[in-house]
Amino acid sequence: MKKTICVALALVAGASLFTAEAAKKKTVQKPVEEKVQAVQLTSSSDSVSYAAGMTMTNGLLNYLLQQKMDTTMMADFVRGFMDAVKTADDPRMKAYMTGQNIAQQLNERMLPSLKTEFQDSPDSIMADVLYRGFTDAMLNDTTIFTLQKAEDYFSARQKADKAARDEKLYGANREAGIKFLEENAKNDSVITLPSGLQYKVLVKGSGAVPQSSDKVKVHYEGRLIDGKVFDSSYQRGEPSEFTPTQVIRGWTEALTMMPVGSKWQLYIPYELAYGERGAGADIKPYSMLIFDVELLEIVK
Repeated sequence: MKKTICVALALVAGASLFTAEAAKKKTVQKPVEEKVQAVQLTSSSDSVSYAAGMTMTNGLLNYLLQQKMDTTMMADFVRGFMDAVKTADDPRMKAYMTGQNIAQQLNERMLPSLKTEFQDSPDSIMADVLYRGFTDAMLNDTTIFTLQKAEDYFSARQKADKAARDEKLYGANREAGIKFLEENAKNDSVITLPSGLQYKVLVKGSGAVPQSSDKVKVHYEGRLIDGKVFDSSYQRGEPSEFTPTQVIRGWTEALTMMPVGSKWQLYIPYELAYGERGAGADIKPYSMLIFDVELLEIVK
């Protein structure tokens, strides 16, 4: 039986086109709508194909919203879809559309991340110049850089800018930790190891000393040099279990020296803690940390 179904979406021709005169007057012409085309379904194959097409759109709207598409422009989406269908076998159009997809990924993901990375540093990322470098590389234009020289130059500037940015943002934090350790080393009860780790024995244990592969049970409290507690098993009311190799280097060194039953206070330079990266909201890059660590047992 012959069925006639009207398509819900009218295709819009020239939705984004304006005349020169209209542009001068800052008025927008209304898009010219094509007449709704009736779909003729004359066989069961037609019907199942049409139903399959509609079924494929299930969940698509949510995806389009995630892609930040303005869903009031659905007619333009349909027009783009049909243009792509018509040129699916055209290698030039495939290349063209692939370029558009890559541009979208670059603009929405890579470029914002790169701009953030270079914030508060001597250099900044200029989008127009970045695009030119990208396209010159794709066209094999080596007038300014070869790809290898570009990578070497970018890597060097990336490191230099990070160092300058870190100095600006966290230099005072690093220097405060260094000064603390220098003064702390003058305390007779504090032992300084060749690695730079410092510790003070609060309770002397008499049990076995863990190997790096042993699982240990410990109670601990971690503080910044201003006294702020950022982590505490005491506050949680439950000791923690792990192997010495699963924690920061300062802990690894201390745990493999402590007899069971000991309680030490550790003074850990940033190099043996979380280094240049920091950790979480409280531990800034280059933070020197203080821990009270109580070794309860070696877990068998």
